[in-house]
Amino acid sequence: FAAEVTRVAKEVGTEGKLGGQAKVPGVSGTWKDLTDNVNQLASNLTKQVRAIAEVSTAVTKGDLTRHIAVQAQGEVAALKDNINEMIATLKETTQKNQEQDWLKTHLAKFTEMMQGQRSIVSVAQLVMSELTPLVGAYQGTFFIMEDKPEPILKLVASYAFPSEGNGSHQYRLKQGLVGQCAFEKKRILLTDVPENVTPISSSLLEARPRNVIVLPVLFEGQLKAVIELASFEPFNDNILNFLNQLMDNIGVILNMISSIVRTEELLQQLKKSNAELEAQANELNEKAKLLELKNTEVGLASRSLEEKAEQLSLISKYKSEFLANMSHELRTPLNSLLLLSKMLANNKEQNLSPEQIQFAKTIYTSGCDLLSLINEILDLAKVEAGKMRIEAVDIRLQEIAEHMEQTFRPVAEMRGLDFAIAIDEHLPAAISTDVNRLQQIIKNLLSNAFKFTEKGRVSMRMFLATNKVFDLESLNTGEPVFAFAVSDTGIGIPRQKQQMIFEAFQQADGTTSRKYGGTGLGLTISREISRLLGGVIEVDSAPGEGSTFTLYLPLRYSYASVEPEGGQQQLAAPTVIPPLPEDADFTGKKILVVDDDRRNIFAITTVLESRGMQALHAENGRVGVQMLKDVPDVALVLMDIMMPEMDGIEAIQTIRRIPELRSLPIVSLTAKAMKGDREKCLEAGASDYVTKPVDPDDLLALIYAWLEKTKLVTADAG
Repeated sequence: FAAEVTRVAKEVGTEGKLGGQAKVPGVSGTWKDLTDNVNQLASNLTKQVRAIAEVSTAVTKGDLTRHIAVQAQGEVAALKDNINEMIATLKETTQKNQEQDWLKTHLAKFTEMMQGQRSIVSVAQLVMSELTPLVGAYQGTFFIMEDKPEPILKLVASYAFPSEGNGSHQYRLKQGLVGQCAFEKKRILLTDVPENVTPISSSLLEARPRNVIVLPVLFEGQLKAVIELASFEPFNDNILNFLNQLMDNIGVILNMISSIVRTEELLQQLKKSNAELEAQANELNEKAKLLELKNTEVGLASRSLEEKAEQLSLISKYKSEFLANMSHELRTPLNSLLLLSKMLANNKEQNLSPEQIQFAKTIYTSGCDLLSLINEILDLAKVEAGKMRIEAVDIRLQEIAEHMEQTFRPVAEMRGLDFAIAIDEHLPAAISTDVNRLQQIIKNLLSNAFKFTEKGRVSMRMFLATNKVFDLESLNTGEPVFAFAVSDTGIGIPRQKQQMIFEAFQQADGTTSRKYGGTGLGLTISREISRLLGGVIEVDSAPGEGSTFTLYLPLRYSYASVEPEGGQQQLAAPTVIPPLPEDADFTGKKILVVDDDRRNIFAITTVLESRGMQALHAENGRVGVQMLKDVPDVALVLMDIMMPEMDGIEAIQTIRRIPELRSLPIVSLTAKAMKGDREKCLEAGASDYVTKPVDPDDLLALIYAWLEKTKLVTADAG
């Protein structure tokens, strides 16, 4: 018995033979039970090994669905578990490899399909036709991003998309899931979609999708398109990964097609441009021949223009010199005429009859009118030459109103006319402009209004002009526009003559029998000055109904918009002469008058001596400097500029080089009133500058002011 059991165990355990049984004849009892147990053990082991062998054989043939389910213990059980775990691992690895192969294969397939396309629409439709069924979807849409005139997504291709229903054919950014996906440039995945969505339908069925995915198509961070897919089943991770990678490939293809289309458009434009350039080149060749023929004529014309330009430059120079000389020559005799006539009219000695006093007043008034005419002509010349200076300052509107009230109230009372000035309550307190030039314009307008009005009223109104369009850029900047309107009830102006009155030396009534005098320069100068200030003058008038002249100005003057040729220069402020005190005492003061015109010397000496001053005289600068050295107690010098031997500028410079005369007041009293004359005198060392003709009271007030200032300086030094 023992030998038989040993044999069976050896066959099973050592030789690997399965199915062996121990056969011991005549055994019974305990030995029979032992034999049966051995045979049972052999049978179980045979079943376990056969099951393991069968599954192992199936795995080697590629069947990874098998599983060892036989009961076992010990080492056989461990072997069974290891083999089952190996099969599961191998199955998982094989599945991942298959998914990667599927992903790479279809990515390559789509890339190859799309590369041959030349149109974005064809690419979009190809993607919809191939992609939708591939990922288990049953409905899809393809939206292209268009940037002009505003960002919008337009439907260009679809799969099983109904022509009617809940779907839209275009979206703006943030509109719906498509617009939101485009705005955020991120994927949107919906699961368990509600019932109220566009159904997937055919002739046999109509069902609601349960899963929706919205995908952005990007290229280098820039949105190119949006794709939306709907399915009945969820999208697994492999499909989602595939879709993410495919969107990048589609973005590259769309960008490439866009570049190709743009390149072709540019190529067509280039071809068209080349054709046009070729045609133009032919025309230019023909014209070049004509130009060559005309070059000689142009050369001759150019030389002629150069000669004319030189002539114009000389004419301009001669004109400036003529105006300067005329100004000097006219102001010089006017100075003595006005000074002496004013003194005669004052009748200090009380030895003139009323008729003689009236004669003197008439002479003085006529001289003032002549001076006004000279100033108007010089102003017009400055404007035409672009040399009139503009000095903008802040000026209160109330001050302008008060000044005009003081100036024209006596005129209104003398002529028996009503006169009123109104300021709108909503106006700012001040404006920024050249106050002297502004007052010059307003005075001209008011003077004309009183001049041409025999009865009724003259008024001036200040207000803001709103909702009005102007030809001047300086008045259409969006800033407030200020207006001065001067109205009268005078004779009025016919419409056909309303532009003519702004021309130099022109009036509405220009006949030899005209009723109203004047040179016709006032409105011309006013119009030109208003342009320098950045404004404009408009007229509204009718014969017999009166006139309204309105000056429109920017609330704040801008140098940039109206700067004249040659730019702005910072010039010295005009002299402000304080009023002469009633108790002013000039007794014993020595005043040196340096002037080569005997008429002026006589007039000025008469004025000075009438107030107890001692007047010394020098006919030129050289004599004047010597007299100052010989007479040490001279209190003030009145210096003319244009003199023989040594002019006033050189004389002032020479005086200032003498240490003891550096603080001596020197007032430049000259007929030179052109641009820059004042600055030259002050730079040379003059204490002050006054143009001839000068009013006797103003001259005395100026002398008194400088004598008082010298007295204070001397007291401080002491």
